Amino acid sequence: MTSSFAGIMAPVLTPFEDNLRVCEELFINHSKWVLQSGCHYIAPFGTTSEALSMSVDERRDLLESLVLSGIDPKRIMPGTGLCSLNETVELTRHAVSLGCAAVMTLPPFFYKNASDDGLFTYFAKLIERVNSSDLRLCLYHIPPIAMVGFSLDLIAQLHTAFPETVVALKDSSGDWENTLNIIEKVPGMAIFPGSEAFLSKGMASGGAGCISATCNINPAGIRSVFESTGTDAVKLLEPEMLAVRREIQNAGLIPVMKGLLAEVTGDSRWQNMRPPLMPASAKQIEALIGALPNGLNFLNSYPQV
Repeated sequence: MTSSFAGIMAPVLTPFEDNLRVCEELFINHSKWVLQSGCHYIAPFGTTSEALSMSVDERRDLLESLVLSGIDPKRIMPGTGLCSLNETVELTRHAVSLGCAAVMTLPPFFYKNASDDGLFTYFAKLIERVNSSDLRLCLYHIPPIAMVGFSLDLIAQLHTAFPETVVALKDSSGDWENTLNIIEKVPGMAIFPGSEAFLSKGMASGGAGCISATCNINPAGIRSVFESTGTDAVKLLEPEMLAVRREIQNAGLIPVMKGLLAEVTGDSRWQNMRPPLMPASAKQIEALIGALPNGLNFLNSYPQV
């Protein structure tokens, strides 16, 4: 599993209707475009998906809709990690039953002083209760948001105890040295930096690719760097990819990516966000388009309304 579990993944954006219900049609079409345009996998219900503003039932229904739409579940890695072990078990079991490639799991993040022993027990109980040889876990390390993360010792302990199940980790710490330490300390795991900023050097160091928010709008550019890593071509392709990432990250990531999709498609529903997050302003989007290299050319293939 770990040797083939590699590539670029989009934690797909979740579009909402004006009444803030999930817009299933846009969600499915966007997921298909992301896959067709270069992503190896989609990872719905991550941070970029506004997943923690969604109910368990919404996640279950949307995941089923993705599979029923014809997307191969082996190209889907949904986020299932919640503070409630019972709900995490429910979502994880559901994803496994649909044949998903893996699930991405946050640590239970409410209790900020949780020990490694407590976190290990949470994941051991999750694996025990799901009770399936098909279960594959990608640990989701994002301490800037969750405030609770995975120590190096805990990652190694989980992988050693469950080598066929705990097979991957997304490192959204933003700290390259941390990513490199995990790659070196736990060589049997597929380690994905949470940004394409670390894609090429991550691959060169034994990383598996990246799981990045901006795979939502620049999948082709990121895929081209993935494919050219280790060749001279990466020196030509990487600067524009990094510039797109830098400008979008500095502008606010989720709201501005939704704003760009609204601009490209003419569908204002893309601007909608569930509170407490708020949409980007027209002025922000205009400024971002002006700052991007080559404007919105990288979105030329996006389906129009």
